Formats: sequence, structure tokens, C-alpha cells
Amino acid sequence: MSSGSSGKHAPTDHDHHATLESSLLRLEEYVRVRDYQGTDPYDALNSPAIRSLPGKMPKVAMTQLFVYSPIDMRRAFGVREGRNPKAVALFLSAYCDLRRGGMIDERSFTAVADRLVRYLLDARSPGYHGNCWGFNFDWQDITRFSRAGLPTVVISSYVGNALLDLYDLNGRREMLDEAMGISDFILQDLNVREEDGGVCFSYTPIDHHVVHNANMLAASLLSRLYHHTGREDLLDRAIGAVDFTVQRQEPDGSWAYSIDPRTGDKRRQLDFHQGFVLDALSDFMRYSGRKDPRYVDALLAGARFYREEQFEPDGRSLWRLPRRWPVDIHHQAQGVVTFSKLARFDPQLLEFASRIALWTVENMQDPRGYFHHQIHERFENRIAYMRWGQAWMMYALGKLLAARGATAGDVPCGKAYISIT
Repeated sequence: MSSGSSGKHAPTDHDHHATLESSLLRLEEYVRVRDYQGTDPYDALNSPAIRSLPGKMPKVAMTQLFVYSPIDMRRAFGVREGRNPKAVALFLSAYCDLRRGGMIDERSFTAVADRLVRYLLDARSPGYHGNCWGFNFDWQDITRFSRAGLPTVVISSYVGNALLDLYDLNGRREMLDEAMGISDFILQDLNVREEDGGVCFSYTPIDHHVVHNANMLAASLLSRLYHHTGREDLLDRAIGAVDFTVQRQEPDGSWAYSIDPRTGDKRRQLDFHQGFVLDALSDFMRYSGRKDPRYVDALLAGARFYREEQFEPDGRSLWRLPRRWPVDIHHQAQGVVTFSKLARFDPQLLEFASRIALWTVENMQDPRGYFHHQIHERFENRIAYMRWGQAWMMYALGKLLAARGATAGDVPCGKAYISIT
């Protein structure tokens, strides 16, 4: 029997690229039609009824129920859709990548970018130095309550990078100035732990938590601001933060999620936050120009652990080691982002980023364009979360297509075109 008798052929790289572009276009239309508003896994306290419950534990219980239930109960509890600053920042960065790749015309891009920037500037948290952002909902867990708008270095860093992505495209000085304002928040409002010649920035102005991904995101933004301004004080603080976290890498290449500043106990939460640390370290090296062997070694060891221990060869992520399930859309997206970025150190990682993305599109994208939340062993959670799923996947696909276009001149980019009328 002839091998070609079926008339079918194995998908080519061109086919894969077309699949990724089509996926991104369907997702982009889904979020734009909804004006980038939606629900979030952790938004239970946006319900007046749940917010009025007495005591901490009922609020914790309802928040966890909303996080893990495959049945969306938000409408029944009066939870309204909102616009999350972190999601808006991710969307803005994604549109910048689309513009670089020729997938959106200049007029449409300018209109969308201006609208997203306006949303971000209107959502700034007042009462702090410079610029900073928090979530658009109250949040309660066992240890603490965080009010809506309490600024975090994680959210503020993603906003800063989105503004700088736009600045790199249009050269508008106000975008750089707004991003520079975030350095004032980082340097003047966050608590700083100094130890072993390094520094660790707190997650928010009201805690002293040692959280490696948050510390590294602060460092990477400071290094990028140094790249644009030449301010050595920003670079010095960035180096101190990177040194703090690199020194605390585990022998297997991973990082603990956090360290208790009083006891030194480590919280081992091995999930997508490993990707955050790797992204930030890669960006720090890019913008600071520092390529010390210890940074390179830490990056390569971390990337090896992330790929070999946290993903299956076919591109499916594992949840939180040693747990394998569920497959989470945020983890899928983070894998695409991280391995797309790390491809400049190892070009083979770009193929793995594409494999993760293609698995995700095939298994988790709804016919209506959005991405499902989680796949469990026996059921699927098909809720469409705007930040956790849609923003991260649009950001991830934008990064991947930009990397593919930059590294493979024979792969046609920009075949699919966004023109908003």
C-alpha cells in the first residue's frame, strides 16, 4: 500500500503557524468584543452576599469553592464581571507583539492601545509613591485579607513592562515616564529584606514576605528601566534582588515559592511560578547586559527542571509537583511564554514552546474562541476566566508568534490580519 494513498500528510511548520495564528485571532476577537472584562477564579468577594459573611473562614471557604468548582456560580451570587489591571497589561503586551508581527494595522493598534492604557492609568492605586496597581477585587485566604486595589509588585511589574512594550513601538515619552513611576513604588513603598549581600522586595507594601517570583519581577523591571534611562541606582537594586534569588536556587534547579522570614521554612509550590522566575532572570540578563556564569548556570538549570519535571513531552503541564492533575490553562500559557523567551539561549526550546501551544489549542480552546480553565482526570472545567486564561493565552501566543517570526524567516508571519472598524 502506498504511504500516500490516504491523501493525508503530517502537519508542516507552516500548518502549525497557521493554527497558532488562527487561535490567536479567535481569542483576540473574543476578548475585544467583551471589552476585556470578565470574571476571575479569586473574585468571590465581589459578591455582596459573600463579602457580608461574618468572620474569615466563611469567606475563605466560598473563595476556595469558586476557585475549584467547575460550575460557575457567580451570577447566582451577584458577582459582576470586571476589568483586571493585570489582564489589561497582558493584553496590551500581546497587541504590541501583534503589531510587530504585522497582524494588526497601525490605526487599529493605536486605537486599542490607547484604550488599554487609559484603562490602566484610571485603575492606579492611590496613596503610594509613583504608580502601582492591585487587583479589582477583595481577596481572603487563611493568613491574610487583601483589599481591592492593594498594590502588588507582580501586577505593577506586568503593567510596567506593557507600557515599555508600547514605548518601544511608538517612542512616546509619557509611556516611559509612567513606567518609571513604578520604580518609585518599588524603591520607596515595598519592604526590603537585606541578606547575604542581596535584597528581596516584598510582595505588597504591607507585608514582609519573601517570594522569589515577585522579587525577580521587580528586578527585571528595574533592569529594563535602567536599560532605557541609564540610572545606575536601578541596576544596583536589580542586581541585589537577582543575587538574592539566584543564591537560593535548589540543587535540582527549582526555586521554593517563598521563604518564611521568621523561621526560614520554605514553601515548595512547584508550578508556573518557576516560569515567572526564569522569565525575569532572562529579561534581567537581556536588559542589564550582565551574563555572569552564575546567572547563566542558574537559568539553564532552572529551564532544565521546568521542562523535564513540569511538562510531559507532548506539551501538557503538570499541576503542582508531585501532583499531575489538573492541567491548568495558566500553566500551559506560562510554558509557552518561558520557552519562547529562553529560545534565545537554546533555539530548540522554541519548538517545545510551539508544542505546548499546539497541545493547548487542540485540547483547551473552545469553538467560541476562549480557553477552558482546567482539565481534570474525570471532568473539565470550561469556565472562561479573563485574566487567568484569556489574557495569559493571548500574551503567550503573541510571544510565541513573535519569537517564531524572529527566528524563522521562511515561516510566513502576518497572514492573518486584524483591522478593527
